Amino acid sequence: MSLKIRLARAGAKKRPYYHIVVADSRSPRDGRFIERVGAYNPMLPSDHADRVKLTEERIKHWLSQGALPTDRVARFLGQAGVIAKPTWNEQPKKSAPKKKAQERAKAAADAAAAAAA
Repeated sequence: MSLKIRLARAGAKKRPYYHIVVADSRSPRDGRFIERVGAYNPMLPSDHADRVKLTEERIKHWLSQGALPTDRVARFLGQAGVIAKPTWNEQPKKSAPKKKAQERAKAAADAAAAAAA
């Protein structure tokens, strides 16, 4: 059984609120969970104290038991100092230019440099 520390959605339509839960990775997002260890309210400003609430001692316990946080929860835990801050790539690699486009751009830059010289 692999455990995940992840978000479970609650709240009304267009008013999201998330519980941070420890759950079996096979259970549905809003389904059965083992323990609720925090909350996340994205409707609050990013500098508000109640935007992310964590029960650090229980999170550390579950991490020691082998639970893995999802990307978003790992970011919250890194900001709180519970775990090392994960690297976060804002721009996905999928949208980066491919090899041939990079070669064309390099050739165009070389031609522009040669014309200017």
